[in-house]
Amino acid sequence: MKFELKVAQGETLSLLDLEASNAAQALSLAESQGFSVLAVRAAGISFNHLLSGHLAKPRFNLMLFSQELLALLESGLSLVEAIEALAEKEQQPESKAVLNQVMAALYEGLPLSGALEKVPQVFAPLYIALIRASERTGDMVQALGRHVTYQTQIDSVRKKIIAASIYPVLLIIVGGLVVLFLLGYVVPKFSTIYESTGADLPWMSQLLLSWGRLLQEHGKEVFIAFTASVTLLVFTLSRSGVRAAIMRNVWKIPALGEAMRIYQLARFYRTLGMLLRGGIPLVVAMGMVSSLLQPLLRGSLEKVIADVREGKPMSSAMEQHGMTTSISIRMLRVGERTGQMGEMMERIGAFYDDEIARVVEWFTKLLEPVLMIVIGLVVGLVVVLMYMPIFELAGNIQ
Repeated sequence: MKFELKVAQGETLSLLDLEASNAAQALSLAESQGFSVLAVRAAGISFNHLLSGHLAKPRFNLMLFSQELLALLESGLSLVEAIEALAEKEQQPESKAVLNQVMAALYEGLPLSGALEKVPQVFAPLYIALIRASERTGDMVQALGRHVTYQTQIDSVRKKIIAASIYPVLLIIVGGLVVLFLLGYVVPKFSTIYESTGADLPWMSQLLLSWGRLLQEHGKEVFIAFTASVTLLVFTLSRSGVRAAIMRNVWKIPALGEAMRIYQLARFYRTLGMLLRGGIPLVVAMGMVSSLLQPLLRGSLEKVIADVREGKPMSSAMEQHGMTTSISIRMLRVGERTGQMGEMMERIGAFYDDEIARVVEWFTKLLEPVLMIVIGLVVGLVVVLMYMPIFELAGNIQ
């Protein structure tokens, strides 16, 4: 988003145009360039922001930033030099503005974690905490490497789920369009033909052709009602309370609910393991990752945190409040005995990821033929009901 700033440098007044995500960021960028800002106003909203749908959140690739920063630090550049290099090569205005703001904070003497806190809409608290812990221990390169590995594994699981859902979604869309075409165009044509014959029709065919007559006579009203219903459905599903209620009911479905629970636990263990290996205390780390969990598991985690604060072993607290499986509880106990809880939790996350991959593969193989059968039955039923009078007429002629 572009901002116009009225600035002063010495006794000279001028106008300055800057790309920034918000007015505060534009103000900070101008001050970092040595200007005294007198006034700030938005110059307009760019088309790219409208397309992205985020007017206040810059499109900043955190994964790419971590990978590039890691490569530069490993090559021997200092932190400030690495950020300067990233800012110089960046072409996208929003990302360049973020890097310039981070660089300005570093020039002021702030550590990297403090600089990242200046842009909270880009850098999540988990990421900032990991960087802050690495600053205390002096292993920022290792911390960035752990984050890159963690994000790569999380993205890999997400991509598997998305890839597995593409074909079923396409089947549903194509099947729905075919049914809509039959009911909205073909059936009304047949209803006109059959009405002109005056023949007696089977009651199911009469029901279908009545729908065709309704579309033919009141097509505009039916379309408006359909559009209003879809809009109302989308609006209802966009409400957080409605989505939470739906998720609570979905979690009660035996197989699906358990698969969703495993997915949540995999993400929880991976993130917690990364934070522990980064040097963050256990109770603090568990509090930080609670936002990643669904409300049902979040309540269980709060009870686990309370038990751990009272001195109860983590494995026992996790088992008591349903945050483990038969495999993970054994691995947690091993981690407690060896003192390698962070590494063990990452292994539990990897184990869960493999289990999720197997569930997704099995579900996809089962869902695809089921969808094809259902869509085929629906389309076949509509076609048979349309042609049934013709079949009966042919039988009478014989």
